[in-house]
Amino acid sequence: MVDQVVLLVGTRPEAVKIAPVALALAGHSHLRPLIVHSGQHQSMVAQALEPFGLTADIEFPMERRTGSQAELAAALLPALDDLLVLRRPKAVLVQGDTSTTVVGALAAFWRDVPVAHLEAGLRTGDLDKPFPEEGNRQLISRIASLHLAPTPVAAEALRREAPPRPRISVTGNTVVDAVQYIACADLPPRNAQLVDIEREVKAKGGRILLVTVHRRESWGAPLDRVLAAVREIVNRYEDCFVVLPAHPNPSVSEQVHSILAGHARIAITEPLDYPDLIRVLRCASLVITDSGGIQEEAPTFGVPVLVARDVTERLEAVHAGCAWLVGTDPTRIIAEADRLLGARLRLAPGTNPYGDGKASLRVVEELENLVRRRSTQLRFVRSGNGASVTAVD
Repeated sequence: MVDQVVLLVGTRPEAVKIAPVALALAGHSHLRPLIVHSGQHQSMVAQALEPFGLTADIEFPMERRTGSQAELAAALLPALDDLLVLRRPKAVLVQGDTSTTVVGALAAFWRDVPVAHLEAGLRTGDLDKPFPEEGNRQLISRIASLHLAPTPVAAEALRREAPPRPRISVTGNTVVDAVQYIACADLPPRNAQLVDIEREVKAKGGRILLVTVHRRESWGAPLDRVLAAVREIVNRYEDCFVVLPAHPNPSVSEQVHSILAGHARIAITEPLDYPDLIRVLRCASLVITDSGGIQEEAPTFGVPVLVARDVTERLEAVHAGCAWLVGTDPTRIIAEADRLLGARLRLAPGTNPYGDGKASLRVVEELENLVRRRSTQLRFVRSGNGASVTAVD
């Protein structure tokens, strides 16, 4: 008998981090992945899954007018509820801390379907930073049956909170599995701008500075400060070329173009597909980012990272000497970039504090254990012994 596990995705990072789990489940003896796309970021999810040879099994048609979390939740909750009733999956795997994640966890919880939370336990302790992600992941931890922590630090944060269903497993982060998979494929660049940039950098013996900025709490003045620092860094280092994949949010894109557009050595590209992003990351001399995923991916290639945030839930890279928390103060960003670029610092590649590339195998093992425990428990209840169905731990 084959049992289905729903893998819920709504954004590109979710798709990238769930893809290795889907590949590992595809070869399982009795569990099968059912990839469900919430429609939160419509085209970007398909783009992220494609390099792994995956497509969504089900995609909800989502009409986004306002782009608000409430709009997404109002459409997604009933669609997911219908799916859970129709397909009767053995578990729902949600990833991270997005609107899709918290809505998916809630829909499963209401239908008494076990929730497995991938990348559980990340914490800043500040509900405003990042917003709304910190609140989302804390909410999910209260109703999840299985907490798949990427690091011992994340697991310890969960233990201190004492979730009602305290099954916690340290698996590593599946993004390391994904990075290794894509790096081994070594695909040629698809983005035309990237082809031109690589050609120019090679001809001039230049260096690439990768910049990714999009966090909601940075919109407005903080983002202006980060972008001003990037422009100053490029002006100081004539061999530096910036690659900045523009976030699809119109407000972010407008800010980026207003400050950086027109500079000869700054390329503002369309959102890069995942292989192209990893290609740039592998070649980069420095990264400036407020993205969580980049903080986890860069150590695989020994690329130093300046984290343009006041707090980060990914301190493992900071403690390992792979990343530096610099906030949004231009003076500090420029000073740290001067230090790293001036020294031409390159870290030892291959040692990543977020995992060894085998996280997806551990996740599948934990999912198998969750489904087995649940089935045993249900049989016990049906036999009339009165055990509680909800006490899955």
